[in-house]
Amino acid sequence: MLLQRLEEPEATRRGIQLLLLRDDLAHPELPGNKWRKLKYNIAEAQHVGHDTLLTFGGAFSNHIAAVAAAGRLYGLRTVGYIRGEETLPLNPTLARATANGMELRYLDRNTYRRKQEPDFLAELLRETGPASIVPEGGSNVLALPGCAELIAEVTAQTSFDYICVACGTGGTLAGLLTGLAGQRQAVGVAALKGGEFLRADIDALTQVGTGHTYSNYDLRTDYHLGGYASFSAELLGFIQAFQAQHGVLLDPIYTGKLLYGVLDLLRHDYFKPGTTVVAVHTGGLQGWTGFQQRFKHRSTWWPIEAAPLL
Repeated sequence: MLLQRLEEPEATRRGIQLLLLRDDLAHPELPGNKWRKLKYNIAEAQHVGHDTLLTFGGAFSNHIAAVAAAGRLYGLRTVGYIRGEETLPLNPTLARATANGMELRYLDRNTYRRKQEPDFLAELLRETGPASIVPEGGSNVLALPGCAELIAEVTAQTSFDYICVACGTGGTLAGLLTGLAGQRQAVGVAALKGGEFLRADIDALTQVGTGHTYSNYDLRTDYHLGGYASFSAELLGFIQAFQAQHGVLLDPIYTGKLLYGVLDLLRHDYFKPGTTVVAVHTGGLQGWTGFQQRFKHRSTWWPIEAAPLL
């Protein structure tokens, strides 16, 4: 595990040690939080004798890409139900998923909203056969222990006061909270507009997983920079400048917003002087190819070419 020190003048002035946890480098094909969420989901599928993972996601989903890769690596059949209609040729994310063996099936947006209904899931299982269901984003009780392990791994290397992570479905933050067990402070940066609902989801996950809810976290909903997967020249400019300064590429969906938020909170004296702040780079870089495909006409700077990563 690599903890990279970020030399930021605002941190230096306040005596704050700012560290970037490069969890994007933890696994060669399943970087960051996606592997942590899937680890015990895969173990449970194997334990109950299922050879199929069934899951859900959008057409550019990091989660869909990760489940497909995990299926190939662990010899599991994977079925991905994709929100929306099939569009050919496949975008880079879905092309990569199919190359990794995933069967793609499509649900219109109204039907997709039923993805948590027991009767609907039973209907899907009749179509696919026995399978372990992994929810959209991978956020379920089985995701918590994999994410919680990150806390012990960081603690083995350094003491810290705050740990900060991007939030899409809230599962990673919920897992970190179970690892913290009420000690120190976690900060979540919501990647989508109107992210206040994530508080209830996070609390529900930790309650089911551990029997507890936790108060040692703050969910910031003011750094979505236009909303989930939306184009923002300000965000792209920040990511470009961050890469030039620190040699680290962030993604435009999650980690770009996380570091934008962390540095803004730093400037506004959110973190106590003399403390150590760890921001988690959760990966997601495969999303660049789809992002460029959709928005290339609106920017001249893109770090990754929009081609399938096979």
